[in-house]
Amino acid sequence: MKKIKLSVIPGDGVGKEIMPHAVRVMDTVAEIHGGLSFDKVTYPWSCEYYLEHGKMMPEDGLDQLKDSDAVFLGAVGNPQLVPDHVTLWELLIKIRREFEQTLNIRHAKQIQGIQSPITNPNNFDIIVVRENSEGEYSEIGGTMHKGPDEIAVQNAVFTRKASETAMRYAFELAKTRKNHVTSATKSNGIVYSMPFWDRVFNDVAKDYPEIETASNHIDALAAYFITRPSSFDVVVASNLFGDILTDISAAIMGSIGIAPSVNLNVNGKYPSMFEPVHGSAPDIYGKGIANPIGQIWTGKMLLDHFGEHEMADLLMKSIEAVIAEGIKTPDLGGSASTEEVADAIVAQLRRSN
Repeated sequence: MKKIKLSVIPGDGVGKEIMPHAVRVMDTVAEIHGGLSFDKVTYPWSCEYYLEHGKMMPEDGLDQLKDSDAVFLGAVGNPQLVPDHVTLWELLIKIRREFEQTLNIRHAKQIQGIQSPITNPNNFDIIVVRENSEGEYSEIGGTMHKGPDEIAVQNAVFTRKASETAMRYAFELAKTRKNHVTSATKSNGIVYSMPFWDRVFNDVAKDYPEIETASNHIDALAAYFITRPSSFDVVVASNLFGDILTDISAAIMGSIGIAPSVNLNVNGKYPSMFEPVHGSAPDIYGKGIANPIGQIWTGKMLLDHFGEHEMADLLMKSIEAVIAEGIKTPDLGGSASTEEVADAIVAQLRRSN
């Protein structure tokens, strides 16, 4: 029996509503598989935990997580209770940085039964490989002076090691897909970091002569994601550019509520963390209408991560079949509840086995 030790953090808002249903779907997958099980520990770390304890996780929180095989995260944040920068830097980003989750992988594709807001989606299927540890989101900088002379300095930090790691992952991924990698750059306007990024990309590309490449400036690339998304396969981007592009790719699918992601530790020293792209959506919390597909699709990425590709494909096909039947939450134009969508996916899994 293959056991996957799973640390489950439902988090805040709709994360707490969705997570039990996503876990139920994953347990169904394990039951169908027969040789797989999830050994789960659930942690209550959230804004409510912060209000009670003055911190987003206990001092030994990372020690509690590090022996797991993966972290399954819901959604974190409720700005009415705790400022967003506190929730992010004391939980989500803390886990990403200290567990060396240097890559963020996000998948977006056209799914039949979901109306894309763009006129010609043409069956796009894009994976964005986002450098997740440095770039524009470095912690180097500061402010000085007050009043009209106040200055803020934010230093973007790019290392060859981190940039090359992201790029090599993108090229290896493209070998399993359509053999094409696009680099997101802005070397015509950002005078040091982006020419450096381009140079590293060109160096890495020499080791993959069979892979076609392109390099697009981020402003044009953002537009192309909307006007011709089907022309892309794997896209590699810096921290900020990848963040922007993946919200666009989620939007053109029809709802950010279905978009999955993984924060990947590539050296195997620490667990990777799997989380949907959507936030905690406190405005719809408690209504039972949150879309569970982002979390469930994230579970599909978790299965792929552990080499369970057959079960991952079965889960994805079940998700798509349920959507095609018209069983959708209101964000996709349907009237189904969170529970009804999850129930339908479980039933489809059992029928398809």
